[in-house]
Amino acid sequence: MSTSDPPSVNIQTSVEPIPSVPAWFGEVALVAHTMTRLGLLSKICERVRFARKRFGIYEVIDFLVVLIGYALSGEPTLAAYYERLSPFATQFMALFGRSRLPHRSSLSRFLSALDEATVEALRSVFLQDALARPGSAEDVGGLWDRQGNRWIVFDLDGTRQGARQRALPQSPDLPLPQRRLLPVCAPGYTGQKRGEVVRTRTTLLQAHTHRWLASFGGAGNGNYRGELLRGLEVIVAYQTELGLQPGQALVRAFRALWQWSHRGGFDCRSRWVGDTREGLRLAGSASGEGAPRLARR
Repeated sequence: MSTSDPPSVNIQTSVEPIPSVPAWFGEVALVAHTMTRLGLLSKICERVRFARKRFGIYEVIDFLVVLIGYALSGEPTLAAYYERLSPFATQFMALFGRSRLPHRSSLSRFLSALDEATVEALRSVFLQDALARPGSAEDVGGLWDRQGNRWIVFDLDGTRQGARQRALPQSPDLPLPQRRLLPVCAPGYTGQKRGEVVRTRTTLLQAHTHRWLASFGGAGNGNYRGELLRGLEVIVAYQTELGLQPGQALVRAFRALWQWSHRGGFDCRSRWVGDTREGLRLAGSASGEGAPRLARR
């Protein structure tokens, strides 16, 4: 091969900026295709309704897909997410069968006006979809004790996020201060997190398949009793779909969640497993005959 006459290379430049496709766009396309194939998008459009004034041309599904993309993107802030998404807004919304990307201000107004009934309707759609395809009982894993009994392990964990609140000037000639985190945060136990107010999120995870089954949020310390009861209801429904007994479920919860749960309605005992978690067996009922309750594992 001769190197005396190397091939020429032409380089063209332009002052016009050409944005690059975000690295997370492929993952969003995969999730959008899966949701479309499973019929989740159509179910959300049909079953989740939220009517309010100045709603414009957008539906619940428009704001939902924006939040799904934000969760998958890993961008630090919503502003950074919109900055990366704006050049590809049309293509992004087309992945979900929609046409127009809601503006950031429209998304903010939607989230501030969203009521609990709409959130529960949306949660029920995802839960029904998860229970419709739990897989076979042999493929979900489990733990076997020395007597050959099989246990399905669930993690019911509550995590806290602290928020700092700076001092606001107060004087007779100034209006009363309005904090934007007031509707979603409240004073509570912060642990090792810095902040004056906190928000608690409780999640339910199937430990063997790492499948998320439920998520609940609340201001301050949250509603531990209510979230525990709702988590147990999801576990019972999941076990029933698999053809397993509710008594084969082993629930792991943080100490704070356990301290709240044992105060009302439960006939339960516990023993320590490790340093920070309790080993709980879902065996019967939370109140009365036939409902779930906790017993010693």
